[in-house]
Amino acid sequence: MIYPFVKNMLFKMDPEQAHEWTVKNLLRAQRIPGVLTTLEQKMVLRDPRLTVKLGGLTFYNPVGLAAGFDKHAQVYPALAALGFGFVEVGTLTPLAQNGNPKPRLFRLPEDEGIINRMGFNNGGIEEAARHFTELPRPAIPIGINLGKNKVTAQEQAASDYQKGLCTLYRQGDYFVINISSPNTPNLRDLQEGESLQKLLTAVMEKRKHLQEQTGEIRPIFLKVAPDLTNDQLREVVLVAMDQEIDGIIATNTTLSREGLTSTHQSETGGLSGRPLAQKSTEMIRDIRRISEARLPIIGVGGVFDGKDAYEKIRAGASLVQIYTAMIYHGPSIVRDINRELLQCLEQDGLSSITEAIGLDD
Repeated sequence: MIYPFVKNMLFKMDPEQAHEWTVKNLLRAQRIPGVLTTLEQKMVLRDPRLTVKLGGLTFYNPVGLAAGFDKHAQVYPALAALGFGFVEVGTLTPLAQNGNPKPRLFRLPEDEGIINRMGFNNGGIEEAARHFTELPRPAIPIGINLGKNKVTAQEQAASDYQKGLCTLYRQGDYFVINISSPNTPNLRDLQEGESLQKLLTAVMEKRKHLQEQTGEIRPIFLKVAPDLTNDQLREVVLVAMDQEIDGIIATNTTLSREGLTSTHQSETGGLSGRPLAQKSTEMIRDIRRISEARLPIIGVGGVFDGKDAYEKIRAGASLVQIYTAMIYHGPSIVRDINRELLQCLEQDGLSSITEAIGLDD
């Protein structure tokens, strides 16, 4: 009820300043005893029909927060209290970096989209590791999205992902190899054939070593771009399966500007939100078809309500993530999507959200 007022205030600020204001207030909420408990009581919807098990993890509902919001791994306890089934932090790089020059974040309200060219601004993996030791652990999976530093040579990219995995292995419940952001020069080239094979080989070898050391296994997901051609996507999926990656996150932001009407449509960077919905859903279908339904998928892009989430699940996603929708509709959107998902299940006569996965095949 209060979010329209808050949104009006936030939308008068520069988008990045509004984000920083929001993070600061979440930090304050975490420090006040009882606030997160009160939030949980209002925001968390628990229903066994929404539970998904994937990669040895239990997700109490299928709606997660995508990477990009909690860039420094510092407010995930507060975000968990908003009702998310899982929260993904980062993108984190081995070294702290400032990212690209400002302004670098733009709202497209007429299109319900966002364009960003942030450039993996974060405090680095050591700072994140410290936050993980200091903050309480929520009762939901916390994913860690890993990237490479801008200054790291392309041929050394694998070492950045290995460093992130090694430093944070005991902290993350799952890890994401992000090679699909359009805002780090040449990063997307790592999705191509031999480069991808080399990268994933190095990452999976490091995981095997860490598993032997710790006795614990962490699922690893690959996040892909929505702008891949059909042939490129097929190659990515086949390499991911060959390397026994645990799943694919589809998709990152797009470079396409098709159909946009907003003032900032010509800004460079990755586009997220409503305009990405159809493209990401089509890619989910393609990945499921190419992998013959053997590769789990997390669907991202344009999820604004339960119908959007359900469409991606029926297309083949086991879980979905949101981000831009929360900016436009506020934190109650998580609870609303989960309520609408339950309605979708009832309409289709299903007893569990897992029964809907790939139902459109």
